[in-house]
Amino acid sequence: MSQLKPLSAIARAGDLMFRETPSQTAGPYVHIGLALSVAGLPQRDMEIWNQLATEEAEGERIALVGTVIDGNGDVVRDIFVEAWQANARGEYCDEYSPTNAFNGFGRAAPDVLSDGEWSFDTIKPGCVKDSRGQWMAPHVALSLFARGINLALHTRLYFEDEAQANASCPVLNAVESPQRRQTMIARRDGERHGVPCYRLDIRLQGEGETVFFDF
Repeated sequence: MSQLKPLSAIARAGDLMFRETPSQTAGPYVHIGLALSVAGLPQRDMEIWNQLATEEAEGERIALVGTVIDGNGDVVRDIFVEAWQANARGEYCDEYSPTNAFNGFGRAAPDVLSDGEWSFDTIKPGCVKDSRGQWMAPHVALSLFARGINLALHTRLYFEDEAQANASCPVLNAVESPQRRQTMIARRDGERHGVPCYRLDIRLQGEGETVFFDF
């Protein structure tokens, strides 16, 4: 991860010295505003949460689960995760899905009394072309927000049973180290609620640190 400038850093303007404005991390505010049930607040009528697809959505229904682990090896329990993905046809605008059957975007956060696990109910995405017209392997884009993270961290979740597509994915293979690529590969982890479950545990720092993208 990139090093953050200390809050004591100062900027010089002529003969005046100005202290850098303190950075604000997500802290509890992201949960209060976007994860109401986790924050102990009543739900709104229309809530974007961790169900990206219903039973009516086209494609294979799956569950995604995982934890986020810090540099000390401890589970980050106040993490907030956003997911964005294509539909089963590899399209981000789902013209074929019944109303509200698939929205392609969701949010998740662990319950404060849980083991720190986040989860999504969705469908397996199809392949999508990149800006150069090359096919990318099925994936889900993930963004992480938490205390101490001044800018959201961005990574991807790929699937271990898409080996052929993974082997030719231009984004996945832009990571030179095969071992580092594995930090973005979700493994089959049985079933959850009667559908296949894939697990990706994300490490923020240290040994086995997950690959993060610089946007």
